[in-house]
Amino acid sequence: MNDAAELRELTPGVWAWEQQDGTWWVNNAGVIGGTDGLILVDTCATEARTRRFLAAAEQASGGAPIRMAVNTHQHGDHTYGNSLLPDSTILIGHENMREGLRTDPIIDGCPPFWSPVPDWGRVHRRVPSVSLQSDLVLHTGDRRVELRHPGHPAHTTGDVVAWLPGERVLFSGDLLFHGLTPLIFMGSLEGALRSLDWLNNFGAERIVPGHGPVLDATELPSVLAQHERYYRLVQEAAKTGRAAGLSPLETAQHADLGEFAGWADSERLVLNLHRAYADAENRELDLPAAFSDAVTYHGGPLPTRV
Repeated sequence: MNDAAELRELTPGVWAWEQQDGTWWVNNAGVIGGTDGLILVDTCATEARTRRFLAAAEQASGGAPIRMAVNTHQHGDHTYGNSLLPDSTILIGHENMREGLRTDPIIDGCPPFWSPVPDWGRVHRRVPSVSLQSDLVLHTGDRRVELRHPGHPAHTTGDVVAWLPGERVLFSGDLLFHGLTPLIFMGSLEGALRSLDWLNNFGAERIVPGHGPVLDATELPSVLAQHERYYRLVQEAAKTGRAAGLSPLETAQHADLGEFAGWADSERLVLNLHRAYADAENRELDLPAAFSDAVTYHGGPLPTRV
């Protein structure tokens, strides 16, 4: 297991929990301090990783209480550690995120699409007790934290970012991946494209992506442009593949990833194509079939670091 992780102070009292290498089940999270206690942005996939995160937050903040925690979306790498938060912590997420975690079967037993199969440890399903549809403002002392939904599906149907307008810090969740393959199979390809301008319009000076290194304002335009080129590649591949009568797997096997061939988790192309096909055909995505195809494309179970 790659245990490399660091709590990086972005501005006084605001930290990013940056886990390397950011691949399957290895996420970023955040700690926002204030005179009323801490607000966390996400937890982690496993008991071990979440406990390291919480210990780092306690040390950095001088033991400040965790008053609130926000889940940026439903996926287990950002939510399975919720149950390790104090019982008094108010947990918040989008209403679609809450429903997605409530019905998520993977926390109960991970299928063998990954190897090694993650050991979640002593965690259990804990869903938000407060949900939002579009936006919500949190406060800890004088620090303002704005939770915003892009208004449409993107990475998932229930994405939320945490924006600190006073500090110009944005926690983007998985609307951004920095240096590895984005994933939109439970959201929308068109929505993911639309979200790029939305993210840029915050005018953030520091950006914490869901996976990969923290960004500053000078790096963001390049990262957003890479996302757009990748999404356009998926879009064009899906259009060509469907016209030729190819399955998403066959389309991926014929696709040239070009500049993105070196990105980690390249098999996500198959999952993203399944989403593009499902949306074009106005049908539900077949999740087990999508992952089975991704494993075939990869040549075996997908690698994990947990």
